[in-house]
Amino acid sequence: MPTITSSPPAFKLKHLPLMRLAFRPFFLLAALFSVVALLVWLGFWHGNILLRPYGGLIFWHQHEMLFGFAAAVVAGFLLTAVRNWTGLPSLSGGPLLALVVLWLLGRLLMAFPMALPGWLLLMVDLAFLPVVAIVMAKLVITAKRWRNLIFIPVLALFAMANLAMHLGLKNGDAELIRQAAYLAVLLITLMMTVVGGRVIAMFTANRLGRTKPEPIPLLEGVTLASTVSVVLLQLAIMLGIAVPTMLMGGAMVLAALANTLRMARWGGLHSWREPLLWGLHGSYAFIPLGFVMWVLALMGLMRTELAVHALSIGGMGVMMLAMMARVSLGHTGRPIRTLPGIGMALGLMLIAALLRAPVLALFPQITHWIYTLSIILWCLAYVIFLVHYTLPLMQARVDGQEG
Repeated sequence: MPTITSSPPAFKLKHLPLMRLAFRPFFLLAALFSVVALLVWLGFWHGNILLRPYGGLIFWHQHEMLFGFAAAVVAGFLLTAVRNWTGLPSLSGGPLLALVVLWLLGRLLMAFPMALPGWLLLMVDLAFLPVVAIVMAKLVITAKRWRNLIFIPVLALFAMANLAMHLGLKNGDAELIRQAAYLAVLLITLMMTVVGGRVIAMFTANRLGRTKPEPIPLLEGVTLASTVSVVLLQLAIMLGIAVPTMLMGGAMVLAALANTLRMARWGGLHSWREPLLWGLHGSYAFIPLGFVMWVLALMGLMRTELAVHALSIGGMGVMMLAMMARVSLGHTGRPIRTLPGIGMALGLMLIAALLRAPVLALFPQITHWIYTLSIILWCLAYVIFLVHYTLPLMQARVDGQEG
């Protein structure tokens, strides 16, 4: 009588290391995408049109660094952190793969529109952030971790800024495109303020064996309220509501002062031997610097885009690199230590930010060279990340645990 043998269990996507948690695919793809996107942008600045994307290269650069690169890092971080915050399983396996495909499809259609109708591109590109927000909201509400609900309206406004950029392009409204991009940068800045406030002081104290300073409730409240106020005022500006320059300038001055005082208590000066720490402190320092430069722009003393790049390169680009380097070690079961070259990568990013913002403000006559150098420095920094982290992100945890 023939024996009946059971077939091996079907392969499940959740067993694929790359699809076990959101940080794995999104950190990897975000880093790679930023390098490719900036090389295309570098070619444009040197007269080589390497791509004919939706909306043209200038729109594509603004949009994709915010809603391509940054949105992927935000999604990877939040959908990973929410598992720790709630104790509930986060997106993995097939659902995570579907979200990754949605993000990739958005990038593909933005880069190669293929004469498709604008509404189709808009729908595909817009879908990503609301899905991330819905997944986050479901887990946070189920676990009743109300402290983390702040990310849901932030993600919703981030999606609204994306919609506004698309509508601005469709209607030929360059001002709407600009103000929507500004709102997106400030929303990312708000997320950096929230996350940075939670982890930078703790990481520093734990690593250096120092006592973590107790938060001052008034200072924490003023920091968050002033930064939120800047975001809401920018939202009003994007919606066409007249906002007095003095009001916006005052909110930014207060946010700059509060963030500076807050950061000064975290012991950043003691972290100079630990790149994963000074990278975080250095990136956070660009938040008040960016606000101060924005106030100077409101006074007509410099261009607003210089302040925007202080926040987006110095704040966003550096903090995301430092957080990706740290999270990718911890969540793959590896010791949290600075891998060779990562300190150099963070240093290159800080130099790129200094060149692209305050140095360019002082020496506008070398704009072309600074653009070129800052792009090259970003690309080198993120290539270093890819060299060290591509394989760990694609391999199972070394301790055998899930994630």
